[in-house]
Amino acid sequence: MEVRKGYKQTEIGVIPEDWEVFTLEKLSSRIGDGIHSTPKYSDNSDYFFVNGNNLKEGKIVISADTKMVSEDEYNIQKRGLDNSTLLLSINGTIGNIAYYNNENIVLGKSAAYINVNNKLEKRLLFQIIQTKFIDEYFDNELTGSTIKNLGLGSIRNTPIPLPPTKSEQTAIATALSDADALITSLEKLIKTKRAIKQGAMQELFSGKKRLFGYSDSWIEKSFPEMCWFQEGPGLRNWQFTNDGIKVINVTNLENGYLNLDRTARYISWAEFDKMYKHFEIDDNDIVVASSGNSYAKVAVVRSQDLPLVMNTSVIRFKPLKNLDYHFLLMFLKSNYFKDQIDLLITGGAQPNFGPFHLRKIKINVPPTIEEQSDIAQILLDIDLEIETLEQKLAKYKQIKQGMMQELLTGRIRLVENV
Repeated sequence: MEVRKGYKQTEIGVIPEDWEVFTLEKLSSRIGDGIHSTPKYSDNSDYFFVNGNNLKEGKIVISADTKMVSEDEYNIQKRGLDNSTLLLSINGTIGNIAYYNNENIVLGKSAAYINVNNKLEKRLLFQIIQTKFIDEYFDNELTGSTIKNLGLGSIRNTPIPLPPTKSEQTAIATALSDADALITSLEKLIKTKRAIKQGAMQELFSGKKRLFGYSDSWIEKSFPEMCWFQEGPGLRNWQFTNDGIKVINVTNLENGYLNLDRTARYISWAEFDKMYKHFEIDDNDIVVASSGNSYAKVAVVRSQDLPLVMNTSVIRFKPLKNLDYHFLLMFLKSNYFKDQIDLLITGGAQPNFGPFHLRKIKINVPPTIEEQSDIAQILLDIDLEIETLEQKLAKYKQIKQGMMQELLTGRIRLVENV
């Protein structure tokens, strides 16, 4: 493949002729990892024992199960971390990176630290380590069979492409950091909107907050009085074929709809017509995951998804004539439904629920379809806001990936006359 004028081929791909590829060791004052022993823990302290699983989205995340150490233990075990430090997960989960911001931490062996020198803009290294070519390099360097490990030697030899001036490094890092800030602000807004929705559901489904113009008391009903439901059949592996009618399971339920690319399981039309025709899903069916870690996840079936048939891990729902469709949809997404399921559910590591449990569910409903519809519409409007923001977030993340591809390979230059 011919390289265009002004560019050259390197081990990490095509970059401008005036760029260079350095090993990370050449750009660092020190690279090391955390302690390989168990520290002395403390029951109450401001000092924390941090491993690779604490490094998330550029930050050190202290969770409820993060161990604490005493100040004396911290002073014994601390590493030479400073304002030049980036942290990297190197055991189990590989490649998560975070800024060190003078937190009081002792590092465990599943985290490495990289102290960059004055040749390198730290924010730029943060972005480079998240690129596809670094991810591929790390994958090729991993050791271990069950639990993967990235060694310090491999980290030191990591190839890093750099523009010739610090000002160009800073310009690239700033552009990508600004994109990250925009993405973070959208994620926070989505989180806030979801909290608002939960609060609205709490008030509206409890009947504590009534809509203007409605005063009649709500009615508690058993779920089967208001809703029809059907669990999928127990299909076996030997029944699956390469074509026919598509079979869905819990993995197909994604972001409120069906992602049919998740699986490629079918049963033959002959088998379907003979045994399973009454399990065929209809347009606008509400389907809910009934087993596994994603139990109670909800999705709406659209006409473009059909034809489909369920498997045993999915239950479909239809409202009866005295229940508004969208009120049912919002109820199934609410904690009022999930909390009742949690009290009835069976199975520890692999929770499951089915029609037996659903027959014990209670649902509080306004006495009129009109009030049910008005309540559902409020929640649907919030859902639409969230969905719009999520689409915008996905778009911005895609744009950020494109920026990384162009800026970190020098295809687009942000500094003139270099």
